[in-house]
Amino acid sequence: MAKQTVIRARVLYDGRRKKTEQTVIVEDGQIVEVSKKALKADFEGYVTPAFIDAHSHIGMFRDGEPMDESEGNDISDQFMPMNDPLNSIYFDDRAFKDAVDFGVLYSCVVPGSGNLIGGRAMIIKHWAENRKDALLKDYGYKMALGFNPRSTGSWKGKRPNTRMGVYSMLEEKFDKLLIKKEKAEIERDKKLSELEKKAKGKDKLSAKEITEEKKRINRYYELTFEPEELAILDLLSGRKTAKIHVHKEDDVLYLIELVKKYNLNATAEHTCDVFHREIYDELAKAKIPVIFGPLGGIGGKIELAHAYYQNAALLMKSKADYGLMTDHPIVWTPHLRDSLKFFLIHGMKDEEAISLITYKNAKLLGIDNILGTVEKGKTASLIVWDKEPLNLAAYPKMVMAEGKVLRKR
Repeated sequence: MAKQTVIRARVLYDGRRKKTEQTVIVEDGQIVEVSKKALKADFEGYVTPAFIDAHSHIGMFRDGEPMDESEGNDISDQFMPMNDPLNSIYFDDRAFKDAVDFGVLYSCVVPGSGNLIGGRAMIIKHWAENRKDALLKDYGYKMALGFNPRSTGSWKGKRPNTRMGVYSMLEEKFDKLLIKKEKAEIERDKKLSELEKKAKGKDKLSAKEITEEKKRINRYYELTFEPEELAILDLLSGRKTAKIHVHKEDDVLYLIELVKKYNLNATAEHTCDVFHREIYDELAKAKIPVIFGPLGGIGGKIELAHAYYQNAALLMKSKADYGLMTDHPIVWTPHLRDSLKFFLIHGMKDEEAISLITYKNAKLLGIDNILGTVEKGKTASLIVWDKEPLNLAAYPKMVMAEGKVLRKR
């Protein structure tokens, strides 16, 4: 029998609910039991799932390095879907250690928002020593609307200086690629139809010959597209999520139109300048979740003129599905928990607040089958706190990542 770790929770915030006097048993990196059993415990305290940051640039904008060393944005072109943020992360960034110290064990890392499509979105593990074991999930793509992609006029490539120019450029890119795809499909289907006729004709082809010819036809279709085009088609297929940077209300409404037009699978990232509940309800109606934040930073651009902390209350009262981000380094990753105060002061219950950065973020990132809750069958990534976790002075007594104790105090 594998060695078990027994954790006694005076209070357990399991990601959905608040329970008292619970025993959590961990074995082989998994939670194998959560019950009321009174067992001798290896650790005891207030227990939560590991925290998950739904939008971050950790490891790309690095602690102690000058801004010109950062790697959050690449200035080469407006469309860079091939960019992989893992290729610009250094795992010796001090921010990773600090994040682990305060229970934030995972984040969805994305490029910055200076380009219409900045690259891919990757869910990573903060305790990894290097990139080899860091990746948890290839999640989707980073897009940007509003001020940021039009503000980068000094960068390379075509750079419209108005939002109408930027949005026209984006739709033209999508439309041309979809037309190219349709033409290629027509040509492919024509060849496949001709092959069917050959298969039934006088000079009948063998089953092997038909199979080989079908492979060639389909491979030729695939080779019609450049790697960048295949990445954008991946985004347009809805198989991956587009994390779309957007702040102001009118840009949010454009985002809704864009998602409908191209049938995108998308989340609205930030929405800090949304100061009417009705806009959040429109996102809910369009089935576009919100990754809200950062909360507690300084509004350094006109897009954030209405980025009031009170907007959290509007989001709470709306019908929108939402999670929370730090946008590190805009807000320091360990402050993910601190950002919950803006919801708590508007009446959110403690267990709902904890859920926001555990279960809800996990669900929005499509990893709730393994993370986000403390329950049987889930990966054993959890935190044992010395006090109620929303107490300002609370600090983890023990941090466990996938069954491994990373730190204890």
